[in-house]
Amino acid sequence: MTSLGSTNDVRGRAPAAPGGVRRWRAFSLLAVAYFMTAVDLLIVNVALPTIGVQLRFAESDLQWVVTAYAITFGGFLLLGGRAADLLGRRRIFMAGLAVFTAASLACALATSGTLLIVVRGVQGLGAAAVLPAALSIVTNLFPEGPERTKALGIWGAVGASGATFGVLAGGALTRYAGWPYIFYLNVAIGGVALLLAPRVVPESRQPAAHRRYDPLGAVTVTGALVLTVYAISQAPAVGWTAVRTWALLAVAAALLVAFVVVEARAEAPLLPLRLFRLKTLTGSNTVGFLLGAGFYGYIFVGTLYMQQVLRYSAMTTGLAWLAVGLTGVVLAGPAQVLVTRTSARLVMAVGLTLTGAGILWATRAPVHGGFWGDLAGPFLLTGAVTWVFIPVSVGALAGVAERDAGVASGLIDSSQQLGGAIGIAVASTVAATRAGVLLGHGAAPADTLTGGFHQALWVCGIVCLGAVPVALLLVRRGDVVRAPAAVPSATPSVPSSASPPAPEGGARHGAA
Repeated sequence: MTSLGSTNDVRGRAPAAPGGVRRWRAFSLLAVAYFMTAVDLLIVNVALPTIGVQLRFAESDLQWVVTAYAITFGGFLLLGGRAADLLGRRRIFMAGLAVFTAASLACALATSGTLLIVVRGVQGLGAAAVLPAALSIVTNLFPEGPERTKALGIWGAVGASGATFGVLAGGALTRYAGWPYIFYLNVAIGGVALLLAPRVVPESRQPAAHRRYDPLGAVTVTGALVLTVYAISQAPAVGWTAVRTWALLAVAAALLVAFVVVEARAEAPLLPLRLFRLKTLTGSNTVGFLLGAGFYGYIFVGTLYMQQVLRYSAMTTGLAWLAVGLTGVVLAGPAQVLVTRTSARLVMAVGLTLTGAGILWATRAPVHGGFWGDLAGPFLLTGAVTWVFIPVSVGALAGVAERDAGVASGLIDSSQQLGGAIGIAVASTVAATRAGVLLGHGAAPADTLTGGFHQALWVCGIVCLGAVPVALLLVRRGDVVRAPAAVPSATPSVPSSASPPAPEGGARHGAA
């Protein structure tokens, strides 16, 4: 058996995956690193009011503490996956982890809003290298079939629970230690992971005679995302019909078209368009995008409702979201069994239906609501989101050629990150616009905020329900459970995977 530290030899043979305890030890370390990045996606949300006061943020700038991370994370995931394939998956994993950890320290020490926004963007770059590399390593560790499905099911549960536990951790640390400690936590975990990685994580790479990375593709897709999120978030202030709003959206659309043109003509594209010939992969990524938009918009808006309307503290808000995380953990086991033994697309559709229904249920929460009477039911129901994350993470792998290892991993991450960034911006903008209309009609401040949040939650719920027909039409019945063998490629390599990171991003509105 090849040692844990080995790499592919010059003839392009993939290293044998470690077995038994050593394989699960490596998986555990990778899962911890993934959990850290998933937690960091939402851990900042409940601390935003405190950060705004202490660093004297302008209300319009506070949103970029969130979106700076989401934009660089989602925009550079594909490039991170390509680099992992060609330079070595463990090498890129450790490099990304080092950048993420160092940026976390800089966030904790930031003394101005501008510096915090910049280093949050750098933090996103580090995460964009960590995730696709880690996921590629995971699928190299486990052979295709039931064992890999089990590992990816655990991975999906880690992502789903990490997002909601991140809100709880953010509330607790902000309340009892101070907001910088939400970043010091990353420093501690990242430092330990960096020390252990060379000893327990195997190295692998895709041999390539010509190594090209397509930076133009990464720049165009990231630029399109930045302009889209900025235009949407500023629309309530400047107007949806303003020339500036439509000009920004037009430039964003042009950049997206340029990205497609670049990928179609590039010799080594960042995102090979041929991947979209795989129906299940296309369906899983579409569902991932819509789920990211709807579910994380729901978490963002729900957090603001509890803090700004119900006047919950950061700690109480975090405890409330724990209901979603615990439900997700409980449902993860049955989800893994059902994905393996029944129709994965049916599990996906049921999870989307329950999640969407839970979000729509939350639109009934009143101005003077309470947790047990108005929020506990919706929160418990939306914990079924685990039933979407797990089959989506496995379906994004189905039929992927070995030469596209890191690209497939980065694609599902990008879909959910970009969906989350745009979805939260849209939800926040809808809430702000509706609140402005109600305020103009003379409604009380609490009523205007609640009305705005209700309309945003309607949008989030409808987006999740809109993903149901996508899952039923595009995800093939047998692909997720019995993923076909990877298509032979000219240059052998280890296979890849995908997983569900929980995006964060978007605009913030209302009184902190």
